[in-house]
Amino acid sequence: PLASPDVRVVASAGREIVLIGTAHVSRESTELVRRVIEATQPDGVCIELDAGRYDALSKPQRFEQLDLRQIMRSRQLPTLFANLLLAAFQHSLGVKLGVKPGAELLEGARVAEALGKPFYLCDREVRITLRRAWAALSWWKKSLLVSALAESLFARPEMSEDDLRELRERDVMSQLLAELAKAFPGLKAVLIDERDAYLAEKIRQTPGAKLVAVVGAGHIAGLAAHLERGAPIALAPLESIPPPSRWTGAIGWAIPIAIVASLVAVGIVRGPAAVGESSLVWILATGIPCALGAVIAFGHPATILSAFVAAPITTLHPAIGAGYVTAFVQSYFRPPLVREFSAVLDDLSSARGLWRNRLLRILLVFVLTSFGACAGMGLGASQIVGRIVS
Repeated sequence: PLASPDVRVVASAGREIVLIGTAHVSRESTELVRRVIEATQPDGVCIELDAGRYDALSKPQRFEQLDLRQIMRSRQLPTLFANLLLAAFQHSLGVKLGVKPGAELLEGARVAEALGKPFYLCDREVRITLRRAWAALSWWKKSLLVSALAESLFARPEMSEDDLRELRERDVMSQLLAELAKAFPGLKAVLIDERDAYLAEKIRQTPGAKLVAVVGAGHIAGLAAHLERGAPIALAPLESIPPPSRWTGAIGWAIPIAIVASLVAVGIVRGPAAVGESSLVWILATGIPCALGAVIAFGHPATILSAFVAAPITTLHPAIGAGYVTAFVQSYFRPPLVREFSAVLDDLSSARGLWRNRLLRILLVFVLTSFGACAGMGLGASQIVGRIVS
């Protein structure tokens, strides 16, 4: 198996490290991992997983353990949605290719345990990678990325036999990340370069004279270069989450302050009665689009009402989001059923499933009411400013 083109042996600081480049939805990769580990009998096996992804792959019913309210309190709904999209992408490919996504990574852990060898989870926590990637994008690029993700939910191109054969021969997730990096250059450093360095340092810190590392094929070149160089890499900077930009916080507060100032200006220019009229305009302009988002998501009547009530308030306070208010209300009145947690990846692959699954409907409520509130804020602000200058 060491003669395989997907295997590369690297000498690093007097140690032998066998790198196995895999495709994350390939039965051939799973078999290669088993044969290489059995043939080399390493002191340890390093795997391109973090603890969260390992639990996700090894525990098929993981979504049933989600604490939605805790996720909402910690403002992690967007991260959950991104994780679901990634998991659904791999799941749909696995169905087409007839193999469980990530099976070769789990195989590395299983074979190591069967041989009495330790295995080590060497990847960076996916939450950190996603947040660093998000922070690396401009507002415009973030909008384009969100649009692309939304489009991917409904785009289901048919795949020919040649397409499936090509997918079997490549590291699909690394290819996906490479395509993202090409479309969004700011993501390359986070999604590819940083993870190469992180994986290399974690492997370098792993004890043992002979190691096997099971990683995506797209990481092999970068990993080999770092390991052969042998210089230690500081992990702390790669694990830090960039704080929000001061400009982001300033703009977040500047908008509501400007709106309140505009209402005061309306009172000065047109009198107290006009302030009441403008306030009503603000309530309707923000509340109606937000409530409409809840209606489109088939939200509970209480969710629709909360959207209308919350939008005029939350749009004036950047620390509170209308989407989180409505998602919390929806989860209270329509909590997901156990079977819906189990079916979330299948349901995410179809437009009908998005509305049928209660967990996904909560996410729809969050996204659509947030969008409605933002659109309403722009509409309401333009109406109020128009009353001053007209």
